[in-house]
Parts: sequence; C-alpha cells; structure tokens
Amino acid sequence: MAGGDDLGALLDEQAAFYRAVSAEYDDHALPFPGGGELSQALDAFRPAGSVLELACGPGTWTPRLLRHATDVTAVDASAEMLGIAAARAGRERVRFVQADLFDWRPDRRYDVVFFGFWLSHVPTERFASFWSLVADCLRPDGRVFFVDDAYRTDEELIEGEHSPVIQRRLTDGTAYRIVKVPHRPEDLEQRLDRIGWRIRVHPTSGPFYWGSGNRPQTTRK
Repeated sequence: MAGGDDLGALLDEQAAFYRAVSAEYDDHALPFPGGGELSQALDAFRPAGSVLELACGPGTWTPRLLRHATDVTAVDASAEMLGIAAARAGRERVRFVQADLFDWRPDRRYDVVFFGFWLSHVPTERFASFWSLVADCLRPDGRVFFVDDAYRTDEELIEGEHSPVIQRRLTDGTAYRIVKVPHRPEDLEQRLDRIGWRIRVHPTSGPFYWGSGNRPQTTRK
C-alpha cells in the first residue's frame, strides 16, 4: 500500500476523518438490506461476560452488546465519537477508552472481542499485527465477533479499484483519504486460518458480512 511514513500519514488522515465525521456519521449509513441480519447474528452469538469493543465509533453497537454482556470496554481514537457513544449507551457497565488501536495494548483480557465496520479500515500491512492484538485481548477460551462491508463507490476509488485507499467526503465536501479493504468473505476466512484463527465469515443479502470464532489454544504462543 504505502511506505512507513506514507502509511502513517494515511492512518492519521483516516483518524482525522472519523473525528470530523462524528456529528454526521449516521447520515452516511449504507442504504442497503442486510443490516438486520448482522444484528440477528450478534444476538445468536450472545456476547456474554466481559466484552471489548474495538473502534466503537458513535456507539451504534454498544447498547446491543450490553443486552448480553456483564460489562463493555469501548475503545476508539476519537474523543468526539466516544462522547456520542457515551450519550447513546450511557456509562453504566461501560468503560470508554480513547486510544489509537494501532498503538494501544490492553490492560486485561476479555471473554469477547467485538468490532463493527473496523476490519476493512485496517491496512493489509497491519492485518497480522491487528489480529495479534485481538489475541492478546482474549482470555484462553475467548471468542471474536465482527461485522463489516466491502462497499466502495466508483467516486471513492481515487487510486483505482485495486487500491485499498479511497476518498470519503463530509457533507460539506471536505475530502479525506482512508483505508477501505474490500474483503471477500471466503478469502478473509482463509487468510485468518493461515494465521491461526478458526473463524467463519458469512455474507448477508446486502454488501455486509459477519464473522465469528476463536483462536484455538493449541495455536497460542
């Protein structure tokens, strides 16, 4: 994708976009079916116990996690997003942490790690290290659940359809470059298998997909 300095600048720009878009985030939701299937899959998964939510954004998923969880730790790089999430989900049984996920390390382990619409924003160069972080966050019998999409418009493809770098705009037209890796469920499942995870990735009737599973203890270092 990019060299070290260039990748760092891109990730800084991505973080700036999500700070800036926080107030209008819900206005950019994808107008496609399949979202309900994600919620149903999460409820069937039952994220019980202590749950870590990575890149919680404006707290779209946090209240649903609280239906099953004993407690939730919600991490995001944007103070603006965390403020919205706290207003939406409340602070009872929730701990909000502001941190850059590419630098952050957990201070404890969790029964479940959840991330919604985040994995596609992880550069391919950071894929393995991100999943190493997820492993460090889980208890030995811990589980993972994530939801995401591979949707990118033609207008966003400023570097062509084969590049993971796209351009997103705020309502006022301000443009930012961000990472958007268009994972295909079957390819993502195989890639996770190669780095020691047992996760099944399921497409929905829309552009979304969800995955759940664990890292077998025999593969842990």
